[in-house]
Amino acid sequence: MIVPPFVALVPARMASTRFPGKVLAEIGGTPMVLHCAQRARESGASRVVIATDHAEVRQVAEAAGWSVVMTATSHETGTDRLAEAVAQLDLAPDTLVVNVQGDEPLLDPETIRAVARRLHERPDCALATAAYPITSRAHLEQKNAVKVVLDHQDLALYFSRSPIPWARDAWARDAALWPEDLPAWHHVGLYAYRVSFLRLFACLSPAPLERHEALEQLRALWYGYRIAVVRLAAAPLPGVDTPEDLQRLREVWATRVA
Repeated sequence: MIVPPFVALVPARMASTRFPGKVLAEIGGTPMVLHCAQRARESGASRVVIATDHAEVRQVAEAAGWSVVMTATSHETGTDRLAEAVAQLDLAPDTLVVNVQGDEPLLDPETIRAVARRLHERPDCALATAAYPITSRAHLEQKNAVKVVLDHQDLALYFSRSPIPWARDAWARDAALWPEDLPAWHHVGLYAYRVSFLRLFACLSPAPLERHEALEQLRALWYGYRIAVVRLAAAPLPGVDTPEDLQRLREVWATRVA
């Protein structure tokens, strides 16, 4: 399938709440953020740029030959950081940009391509993202799992940490039953944007739904912007939120390169 031209931006913030400095943690002798940039390069992005708020990340990335832009430390969301980055890079309004997180070194390059392709195919949408099926009630009820409800065109209707959709009648009959046709989807935090929307997003006030759910994509829906969703067959390999995650990922990495 044809892949449209797109730019991959890799946000790399040092002050992570649960794991400060994780983007420079080494996996197989290479800082994690550089693995993420390499996944972006393998996706076919026409340009890969690391966006960071810390001089040490910049030094490490530039020493390895990657392009870097410095962004403010005050951004409340990753989308705000990308908005500053695209302004510095002076990208054209119709440019497609994919946000490749700096803590997901095992992200499949095809998933990156897929969200870029999905946005390219939907000129009526401001963003594209991805989701994979939820197949158990225990998964649906996980508070740290962000759920997305889709319409018939695979456009996002709503995102929540709460269990949505809820199989009211089925679970009234049998709480242990999982309805095979329940359209439950786990949201994957990978986004493609149009630069014109990124610039606008930074000017929009946070929405009430966004503040209560702590999900910045709800700002787009609140103001009437459409989000196209790519259906993945299965969950992507996990990223790194904690030191324990890093250890597990290092073990997986060792098996992959052995």
